Amino acid sequence: MFTIDQIKTAHEKVKSGADFPNYIKDLIELGVLGYDAFVNDGHVEYFGENNFRASENKTYDSLNIAPSANKERLIEFLVMHQDGQTDYMTFCNHAAQCGIAKWRVDIIEMTCTYYDSIENPILIEKIPE
Repeated sequence: MFTIDQIKTAHEKVKSGADFPNYIKDLIELGVLGYDAFVNDGHVEYFGENNFRASENKTYDSLNIAPSANKERLIEFLVMHQDGQTDYMTFCNHAAQCGIAKWRVDIIEMTCTYYDSIENPILIEKIPE
């Protein structure tokens, strides 16, 4: 099974959203089936086969999540991030401003779903292969 250190090594290659598809390929090679990234403090819970789980603890100071979601603004920020205009921390701040509490990457379905604070799905996007 994979380790958090292996995942961190893969994540170090990510400089912007433009690098995300290659990051997903690296995770697939490690055996990661998906993960939940929590915007408030950056902790991530990774899932593998046979209910294997590995968690990365808080990675940055707490962010305040806006009380209501702004899907249109989130899409604008996503386009910027995927175009390589912002780094990961900037995108996390933008997501918090848009009321996004977490996102779930499902490697089997090749989707990334953004959720508000009460677990409503706000946006589902297909991950490019």
